[in-house]
Amino acid sequence: MTWRALAFYAVCRAIAVGASRLWYPGTVTGRENLPRSGSYILAPVHRSNVDWLVVARVTRRRLRYLVKGEVWRVKSVGRLLELLGTFPVRRGTADREALARAAEVLASGEPLVMFPEGTRGSGPVVGELRAGAAYLALRAGVPVVPVGVSGLERSMPRGAKFPRPVFVRVVVGAPILPGEAEVDRRGRQRVSRASIDAMSDEVRAGIQAAFSEAEAPSRGHRRGLVPGP
Repeated sequence: MTWRALAFYAVCRAIAVGASRLWYPGTVTGRENLPRSGSYILAPVHRSNVDWLVVARVTRRRLRYLVKGEVWRVKSVGRLLELLGTFPVRRGTADREALARAAEVLASGEPLVMFPEGTRGSGPVVGELRAGAAYLALRAGVPVVPVGVSGLERSMPRGAKFPRPVFVRVVVGAPILPGEAEVDRRGRQRVSRASIDAMSDEVRAGIQAAFSEAEAPSRGHRRGLVPGP
């Protein structure tokens, strides 16, 4: 990671965050739950194609995103994402290359953003999670930080071509720590399916709690803007 890469990310983040605040005014709470240093997995609820834009507000540290591979069909967009440190994952498969790159990101001490639901969901209930986030957290020994974001499904539901302005609320939940690593008879570290399932359940509960708090009907709205659900 070079200073040029960090500077490029900082400039692009400033533009993206500035635009998102104009289109999606709102608050971010729970930043104190983010580790100040070292790697972790940021696990937001997934309700819109613009989730990433709002999630970028939570920290000025460079966030490495794991993004669906279909985005790379537009080569210019894929190239830009790569310059920002993003890399693709093939959905619906055990993408070993993506998992290996994600593990490298965590080993380097950077935060990684994963959407554990794997695809956009709908409604107030967090769907079943894919195993990737829990597996990587257990393997790398890093925490998973759940994030809830309100309003974005209403801003850009499935089929919408352009997002509507809404008020949003971002809630960063308490980090979920991985259990101690298991060791096999040969002394090698292993991650069992049971431990993955158990941590996935904890992560899902954490995302649900943050999402429910974000969705709580305790905020007003300005004239001309669509309030979050």
